[in-house]
Amino acid sequence: MTNSSRPLSLWSTALPVLGFLASTAATAALVLISPLDWLPSRWMNLALAGGALIAMAWLAGISARTVSVTTLAQLAGRTRTTIDDRIVDSEVIPRLARAVPWILIYFGVQAVFAVQLNDVGDLVIQSRAALGVEIVRRIALAFVIISLTLAVPSLLSTVNNIYSDSYGDARRHPIKGYLQVVAIIAYGAAALAVVAVLAGIEPGALFAGLGALTAILLLVFRDTILSLVASVQLVSNDMIRIGDWVSMPQANTDGDVIDVALHTVKVQNWDKTISTIPTSKFITESFKNWRGMSESGGRRIKRSLNIDMNSVHFLEGEEIARLSRYEFIRDYMRRKLEEIGQYNTGKGLTADGLVDGGPDGELIPERRRLTNIGTFRAYMEHYLRHHPSVHKEMTLLTRQLPSGPQGIPIEIYCFSNDTAWAVYEGLQADIFDHLIAMLPEFGLRVFQKPSGQELVQAVRG
Repeated sequence: MTNSSRPLSLWSTALPVLGFLASTAATAALVLISPLDWLPSRWMNLALAGGALIAMAWLAGISARTVSVTTLAQLAGRTRTTIDDRIVDSEVIPRLARAVPWILIYFGVQAVFAVQLNDVGDLVIQSRAALGVEIVRRIALAFVIISLTLAVPSLLSTVNNIYSDSYGDARRHPIKGYLQVVAIIAYGAAALAVVAVLAGIEPGALFAGLGALTAILLLVFRDTILSLVASVQLVSNDMIRIGDWVSMPQANTDGDVIDVALHTVKVQNWDKTISTIPTSKFITESFKNWRGMSESGGRRIKRSLNIDMNSVHFLEGEEIARLSRYEFIRDYMRRKLEEIGQYNTGKGLTADGLVDGGPDGELIPERRRLTNIGTFRAYMEHYLRHHPSVHKEMTLLTRQLPSGPQGIPIEIYCFSNDTAWAVYEGLQADIFDHLIAMLPEFGLRVFQKPSGQELVQAVRG
């Protein structure tokens, strides 16, 4: 639900603003009318001034947070852009509002208490009071720095969300890692600034002294530096994007990238578990990115059928006539028969393999004949080329691999025209279902190790 659906009430808008202005004005008035002499005792007047300052600061903080949560949210809902809505809905402004009471204390405590104690004749009291005022001011300034720093991560997170939703190429060029570096720098600078404020040291001098601590800082932030360099290389070389399918066997990871941060890359595996891998691992170790397959529009099918060697034989006249009726291999059969006939005629062979006019009808071993396995391989290729789900512009072939104890492997190598996992697996099953069912038509059998029941029957038989 967007902020534009909230009614813009005049009182809900005006009251927080009036409260904030009233508390600020009251603090200024307290400073102007100091020192107070309303009570008979000086210490009672000091307590009254201190209590009034704290009350005004507390009221200013409450009013500022209310303004940020209600008033600004309602005003942002009236604009056309959604950027201000995102900023208001985040924790940026409420965290900035936490600095308001400390700012009032920082500027008000010196004006109130220093003036109250200015006419005290005891120098010891004056020095102690000045020290106390300075300590309070330093603490207040430190809390101002902390409050402003705590708003930085929320702001950077909002910037990352706006970038991811508004920029069409955000998956290709994520900036989350760089924003995390900015947050780390902000935290480090804030820590040094707080130390400098509390110790009363110039921040510039403190920063200058860090040169001697460079080696220690490099050791402490070694992983951060490595991750930063890795993030820059991943993005600049376009090695990984959100949504990519990556496989890293050494990390037992296979799934989609769901987050690329400074220190880690999160991958949701196919079993819905999430693997968290250090970013530097994608630079120092090998991994497979399947994005190229997805963008190409084709997914490879590479699988074999093992044919029983004992089922391989030459085709005879009846088988040739029967197989020639199949549409996919009709032209192949006619072409091969013409080619073989011309070859055999050139060798002086008759149709039955005898030498034309030779003595005693001697047989010639070079006679060429069609085989059922070669014809089946041609049928496989023609079937794939005419299949509507097989990519016609990519590599397509059927080949016979070296035979072995598992028979003769006939391998299919082609690509589907749909990279979706379910469609791809369905196509593979459809192709091999058909080819296995067609094997008996060519007089072939799939090689299959005998089951226990078959062995028992063989022994009994």
